[in-house]
Amino acid sequence: MNMYFLIAVYVLFPVAILYLCYRYPLVNKISPVAIAYISGFALGNLGIFPENFMAVQTSISEASVAIGLPLLLFSLDIRHWARLAGKTLLSMLLAVIAIVIVATILFFVYKSRVSDAWQLSGMATALYTGGTPNLAAIKTALGVDTSRFVLLHTYDTVISMIYILFTVTIAQRFFLLFLPPFKKTVQVELAGEQNQTEDIQLYAGIFGKKSLVTLAAALGISLLIVGVSVAVSMLFPKGMAAAITILAITTLGIGASLVPAIHRMEKTFQLGMYLIYMFCFVVGSMVSYDMIVNIDYHIMFFVILSIAGSMAVHAVLSRLFKVDADTFIITSVSAICSPPFVPVVAGGLRNREVVLSGLTTGIIGYAIGNYLGISLAYILKTFG
Repeated sequence: MNMYFLIAVYVLFPVAILYLCYRYPLVNKISPVAIAYISGFALGNLGIFPENFMAVQTSISEASVAIGLPLLLFSLDIRHWARLAGKTLLSMLLAVIAIVIVATILFFVYKSRVSDAWQLSGMATALYTGGTPNLAAIKTALGVDTSRFVLLHTYDTVISMIYILFTVTIAQRFFLLFLPPFKKTVQVELAGEQNQTEDIQLYAGIFGKKSLVTLAAALGISLLIVGVSVAVSMLFPKGMAAAITILAITTLGIGASLVPAIHRMEKTFQLGMYLIYMFCFVVGSMVSYDMIVNIDYHIMFFVILSIAGSMAVHAVLSRLFKVDADTFIITSVSAICSPPFVPVVAGGLRNREVVLSGLTTGIIGYAIGNYLGISLAYILKTFG
């Protein structure tokens, strides 16, 4: 099949995904990320790709993440973080400490069992502080093999769904056995952060003339950030280039969010997530059926232990620092599964007050996950 036609399919297929999710609430519950991945897998196993197409797929996947990351960060409100309740920030810090502890322990357990275990620990740290965008970025930064990345991503998708089911059903009752209850306030403030979620309804009007002009400008700024980051990476040894590029993109993206004119641009987060959906679709198409049926138990259990272990350590630390059950659960969800799951879990908790905290701490995870994942990975690499 014509290569340019396939590239067009990669670029445009997320439109179909978003339309289906927007039109059918039941489809939206599956999540655009999961649909993109599954659809890509189906496409990739039709046998229609030309030879040597893997290089094109790799280039598209890396470019989509690099360009999408600044767009995700433009909507950050650094000043708002300082106004967060102390317990919420504390709980997010404890969640980060928990995954770093667990990922480090797993590295030493796995380093004699799998090659490049430091990459797994780095990916887990980035993934479980910020979600899929961080995992996508760190794949490039650490030079992770596509098949390994896809396996970890696949197992994470399945196991995370089990984790979410737990949080919306029995988690609150279980953790209230040893964590204090949430103290509700008189007023509930939920406004001001909606542009930072992946609510499918917020894609409405994205193709309007006004939005297209704004997003074209935002896309131009993002491309400039990527260009500057690539230039900066050339000042460092070649082996560090990818990591430096991702860190520079993250830093410049956060810096751009402090510029009022950029911060006020509407739907930049949605455009960034569109590129992440495209990344998932492309990566899914790079997976062969054999990768799925031949289970890699080492990576599967690495994911299980990362999620369950980090939640357990987070719970113990929350007990020590007297973090309430609802705040613990919502920050755990925002770290492990990212912001789109926050409203779902808040509904299960019957507590609307934690929505804003969960969304904001999830965005913090987007911002710091790359730093943590890359730093920990290279530290652990020195241990073999």
